[in-house]
Amino acid sequence: MGKLSSYIRPYGGYIVLTMAIKLLAAVMELFVPYLMEIILDDVVPAGGRNLVFVYGGLMLLCAGGCLLLNIVANRMSAISSGKITLAIRHDLFDRLSRLSARQMDQLTVSSAESRLTSDTYNINQLLARIQRLGVRAPILLLGGIVMMLGMDPALATVLVVMLPAIALIVYFVTKASVPLYTTEQGVLDKVVRVLQENITGIRVIKALSKTDYEKGRFNQVNQELTNIDQKAGIISGITNPGASLILNLGLTAVVVAGAYRVNAGSCQSGVIVAFLQYFVMILNAMLGVTRIFVIWSKGEASARRVADVLATPADLTVLPAAEVENSGEEQPVPHVEFRNVTFSYTGVGENIGHLSIRLMRGESLGILGATGSGKSTILNLLMRFYDPDQGQVLIDGRDVRTIPPEELRPKFGVVFQNDFVAEGTIADNIRFFRPLADEALTRAAEDAQALEFIQNKSGQMNAPVAVRGNNLSGGQKQRLLIARALAGAPEILVLDDASSALDYRTDAQLRRALRTNYRDVTTILVAQRISSIRHCNHILVLSDGQVIGSGTHQELMESCGEYRMIAQTQMGEEKEGA
Repeated sequence: MGKLSSYIRPYGGYIVLTMAIKLLAAVMELFVPYLMEIILDDVVPAGGRNLVFVYGGLMLLCAGGCLLLNIVANRMSAISSGKITLAIRHDLFDRLSRLSARQMDQLTVSSAESRLTSDTYNINQLLARIQRLGVRAPILLLGGIVMMLGMDPALATVLVVMLPAIALIVYFVTKASVPLYTTEQGVLDKVVRVLQENITGIRVIKALSKTDYEKGRFNQVNQELTNIDQKAGIISGITNPGASLILNLGLTAVVVAGAYRVNAGSCQSGVIVAFLQYFVMILNAMLGVTRIFVIWSKGEASARRVADVLATPADLTVLPAAEVENSGEEQPVPHVEFRNVTFSYTGVGENIGHLSIRLMRGESLGILGATGSGKSTILNLLMRFYDPDQGQVLIDGRDVRTIPPEELRPKFGVVFQNDFVAEGTIADNIRFFRPLADEALTRAAEDAQALEFIQNKSGQMNAPVAVRGNNLSGGQKQRLLIARALAGAPEILVLDDASSALDYRTDAQLRRALRTNYRDVTTILVAQRISSIRHCNHILVLSDGQVIGSGTHQELMESCGEYRMIAQTQMGEEKEGA
């Protein structure tokens, strides 16, 4: 928790007040058995009936005050722990959203989700329980012992000698359980990942009759989590029965010794009754202390995982601006340039090897290649989701590593290969939280060939969109996403296989609209259909991260055998769709 102390510090005074109220409530609770002992040993034998009501009223006052103060303190602890957790979760989400793609690859999405949910919940429980039990349990434990020592030191010593044994149990259980809870959170990441994959791919799983296989896969990781949780629970579960056994043995000894002392006249019966009540307090306090250690074990493990993310250094830092490198004034600076770029995701083998390409403003680049050839990797490097291992990626002659994110991101209008549609309205999805006028939304929808289906919907731009766009067809979702990319008037339009669900006629109309209305926009298209890229100024053909063909459509038909083979395979469709 040390790394998260900065979140607790602003509420330090509030937490101290909460614990002070808890302290006062615990002290009032400690006086109840003491007042009972006075009534039994002093007031009743003396025949003071009025004093019975007086001391009884004091007992009621202490019990009622204790109840009221505990309610107030518990509410205060819930408020402070909730606000602290809110701040932690906010900053954790913000940090996760700013991690580079490479850092997120290492962390994994499932781990990010579990840290943001279950780990922050464990921290919340730790903060709340520490305030509720962290003062009350120790005060009742120590206060009960002090009160018993004041009543009868000889009897109290019998219980006191039992406490070191309980402390040893708590120590060894905590030492063994913390690593297990840390491991348990890591296995929980796996469960979240498998569950996420199953929910996302439910249609594919059913279509391929892999339901039983996925059940077995989930059962395997679920069983792993269960085994670790059981092991941690068994170890943690030793504390309560162990402490109860030791204290009950001590209580038995107290009752036996007390009986002899009362018989001998060395002790009064009221002391024995008070001791029984204090024993219950001490037992509950000791169990509360052990619960604190169990909660601390979980909270400490979760706090470390959260702190690790919050302490992750920024990966894609903005480098100092460099001068534009230009060989001569007669050569204009390209709008987009890849200069001998090499990149690898894992450091083993090149995902992109020695790529060089220059695009002037308003030109278009088509990228063609098999799955895994590096098409999307080029786009990731251009938008600086990753940095190249060698070479430079430049926009207007500036290395993208020198452009601040708030300046770089608005330059792009992007439709990713696996993009998403949010729940809301059609207008919400096109606008996507940007200050765009309604006219810009309509114009973008028209250019994206989406206006026709939008106007046929009830509510038109205000028509509802389900989660993940489940009430839209694949083609409608793609046109909606393209409209989103065009609405922000981007300098660079990136379409990563964004027309795969469009028919040839709609695809041709989209390309025509882009050529007509976005002449100054540099366009980069990744496609599987040659009809989508054949009119581009430049076309790259990739294979295993290497450029095996570069040029216009006609040049590639003459110089690149693989491109020519793909074109001939699609030629019948191309003639109909062109």
